Amino acid sequence: MTTRTVDATQEMAVFLRDRRERLDPDDFGLPSRRQPRRTPGLRREEVAELAGVSTDYIVRLEQGRGLRPSADVVEALARALRLAPGERAYLFNLAGQRPPTADEPATVAPPPLAGLVADLSPLPAMLMNHRYDILAWNAEMARLLLDFGTLPPQRRNAMWLCLMHPEIQRFYVDRERVVREGIAHLRAAWAAHPQDEALIDLIAEFTTHDDQFARLWTEGDIKVNGRGRKVLRHPEAGTLAVTFEVLVPLQDPDQRLLVYRAADDESQSALDRLTARR
Repeated sequence: MTTRTVDATQEMAVFLRDRRERLDPDDFGLPSRRQPRRTPGLRREEVAELAGVSTDYIVRLEQGRGLRPSADVVEALARALRLAPGERAYLFNLAGQRPPTADEPATVAPPPLAGLVADLSPLPAMLMNHRYDILAWNAEMARLLLDFGTLPPQRRNAMWLCLMHPEIQRFYVDRERVVREGIAHLRAAWAAHPQDEALIDLIAEFTTHDDQFARLWTEGDIKVNGRGRKVLRHPEAGTLAVTFEVLVPLQDPDQRLLVYRAADDESQSALDRLTARR
């Protein structure tokens, strides 16, 4: 039997009860009781104690009686039930809450993603975190933009390069649009990571030292563009057009994989020439 819509309250009730019953009491070091367990998993009162809520609250949640737990309670339930990351995200969605995010983004690319960036060759590709810090890149991206390895780590930031680096400042034909799209991403990241002091400092630096950034930031644009086209002004290859795709890894949702492809035959020839000069 199928339904056209999902009742989130009832689904959350079923989900919580199912995950509670899957748990092995021996894994929690709980004190033994005289009465044998009549059902599998933890008792409701045990989950309640682990989550710091009342037993009656757990009962009402599992009965689907219209409760909407806060984000803090959902997080406590996720810990008590030892939910995997995907299960935790699912519970937050059912509760209509946004999970808290880590405010310390990755500063090193996970090996599987670093390997993927390399394997995307000959397509120019690079991996960034939510601050636009560049974590990994392949040789084709280095030839197209610049060799990020020659920069101090604190300057390996795509937005900083676009705004402050003398070569990259002139690299984009439609620089205002590129900056505008970058600002939209940074504003969304700022809202998702309000305690990220490094991100706050980065935005303050851009606002202070770049008039265009300061003007566009006040417009409040939050439309993040994960697909599009850019026209580049390369010092060796001349003017060429690329399409771009931004992908978000499920295991590392804080990170962004940027991939360029030539937008036309002439641009493909230009990219081929750059690759051949390595």
